[in-house]
Amino acid sequence: MTTTHGTPDLFALSDINGPVLRPGDPAYADEVTGFNLAALHTPDIVIGATGPDDIVTAMRWAKATGTPVAVQATGHGANFPIEHGLLINTSRMTDVQTDPTTRTATVAAGAKWSDVISAAAPHGLAGLCGTSTDAGVVGYVLGGGLPVLGRAYGYAADLVRSMQVVTPDGHLRETDPQHEPELFWALRGGKGNVGIVTSLVTDLLPLSRLYGGGLHTPGEHAADLLRAWSDWTRTVPDEMCSMFSVLRLPPIPQIPEPLRGGFWGRVAITWPGDPAEGEALIAPLRRAAPVAVDTVEDMEFAALDRIHMEPQDPLPARECCLLLRDLSPDALSTFLEQVGPAAGPDYPLLVASLRHMGGALARPSAVEDAVCARDARYFMESVGLMPAPPVAEAVEQATRRLYTAMAPYGTGHTMVNIHGTPGDEQDRARAWTPEVYARLRHDKATYDPSNLLRYGHAVTPA
Repeated sequence: MTTTHGTPDLFALSDINGPVLRPGDPAYADEVTGFNLAALHTPDIVIGATGPDDIVTAMRWAKATGTPVAVQATGHGANFPIEHGLLINTSRMTDVQTDPTTRTATVAAGAKWSDVISAAAPHGLAGLCGTSTDAGVVGYVLGGGLPVLGRAYGYAADLVRSMQVVTPDGHLRETDPQHEPELFWALRGGKGNVGIVTSLVTDLLPLSRLYGGGLHTPGEHAADLLRAWSDWTRTVPDEMCSMFSVLRLPPIPQIPEPLRGGFWGRVAITWPGDPAEGEALIAPLRRAAPVAVDTVEDMEFAALDRIHMEPQDPLPARECCLLLRDLSPDALSTFLEQVGPAAGPDYPLLVASLRHMGGALARPSAVEDAVCARDARYFMESVGLMPAPPVAEAVEQATRRLYTAMAPYGTGHTMVNIHGTPGDEQDRARAWTPEVYARLRHDKATYDPSNLLRYGHAVTPA
């Protein structure tokens, strides 16, 4: 294989149907840019895959040349820049096929949850998505997939029936509980360590409507709402899903009035049952603190984005998370000291949240997978916008202070999709239990001994 200016010859990639681009090509910047603008990728080569054959060709070329490979669909999970190597962009692969008889969807590598919801809604069905339907399905599922309805239905990885995957040896494989079950295990919760998923089949939910939205109190009352919510979560049925957040919202047009530019405490509610029952269940929260904005209502499942109101436009962000054993009074006080009114009006984190876990999230999957968050009763996550110095430094410092302060209340583990920028091997391993991490390393040695898939939240071969 000849090289030009240190880059392997691209002749072997000439059979790829999508674009094959290098730095300086007119479409290169658009092809490498994802949702998280804090991670600006600069691969030597980027391929716009149009189907499994393109990925097979690219992977065989990477294996022959020893070129490391990264994958991106929407770029929501891009937590650090990809330098050099080959980036495979799957965003053109958006096909979704639903089967109302089996209540399943076959989802291509680049499809978003909004694509699945649009295809499933006419049949009265829905996908087990997260807080934003703009996120890609495959990357979300590979990290386990923490849904807004997780307490009611479990992790998204639990619902996957089968996957089609290109392994680093360049072979296209079908995997399910009966065919290559170890590969199937590692793909569901082990992130993209053993192959590039080209499509998956997942169960759909017989669900067309939700009762959901947000109860917003002015930030000075956030402590009252948080303590009431913490007590309330110990009484509600498994189907009640909720998250408490402290929000410091920028004054930008994408945020609706009157929330725009404000400091708020919020409880986001997602309830898949009868709206009247849901309204009765959340009544104590409505009495706990002055509710200035109440958006909780009966809605179509397709309107789910109205519940958490996550950004729909690309932005530079720093995210992080921690699984919590419980929420003791000391843990609540520590959280409020860090992110509540005492932190001041210039506190740099956009959102700091506590999510109620348990319910179906605590139950083992019917088919074993690599998801390791089943022992946490709560989950803390944060997001800070990082447009440029000195704001980026302030976000980083605030993030470190928050997680250092809350560490005594944590399980010591994270969720891989929201882990943030992975550090050294010890830091990366926190996304799994020691037993699961060791098993993933063994599977990595089996399927990717050369560590071609070394970008992102990668483990090292055993």
